[in-house]
Amino acid sequence: MSRQPQSDTDRVLIGYARVSTRGQDLDQQRDTLRAANCTRIFEEKASGAKRDRPELVRMLDHLRAGDVVTITRLDRLARSTADLLAIAERIKEAGAGLRSLAEPWADTTTPAGRMVLTVFAGIADFERSLIVERTSVGRMAAKARGVRFGPRPALSGEQIAHARQLISDNEKSVSEVARLLGVHRATLYRALAS
Repeated sequence: MSRQPQSDTDRVLIGYARVSTRGQDLDQQRDTLRAANCTRIFEEKASGAKRDRPELVRMLDHLRAGDVVTITRLDRLARSTADLLAIAERIKEAGAGLRSLAEPWADTTTPAGRMVLTVFAGIADFERSLIVERTSVGRMAAKARGVRFGPRPALSGEQIAHARQLISDNEKSVSEVARLLGVHRATLYRALAS
């Protein structure tokens, strides 16, 4: 079991600062994180929507048990609730904590902060379940109305019937019929099997 620091003075505060565009600067976040006693600050100029954020990855790999990832605001760390929860889970797996300076309720170094993130995780899971359920109900309703999902069939029912007749009357081979219909032989075999 990893050793947990006994007090805030034992904790190593690791800062993470991010701005979305190259035209913005990190000065304000950097100053705020230094004032919060962060000993190391990982800085990034990348959109929050980008999955490829190398400094975030480096920071997560750098974490040790007892460290506290400190951010000025949650939106500097994550682009969505699901993203926030995934990053918070990685931080937790490292034995570290997460603290937002602008949102004091988002502090996993306290029991109340851990509870809030647990509630967020439950809400996000519930939301995912609702989306899956609504999608499933919508697909079933569409199928009942005759909507077909997937790619459009290469051959119509009439073309398949005509192909069957040409082949059964021994007039043409499957390859010849496929060529006449402008499809691959395998496509015609699949259509004839259905």
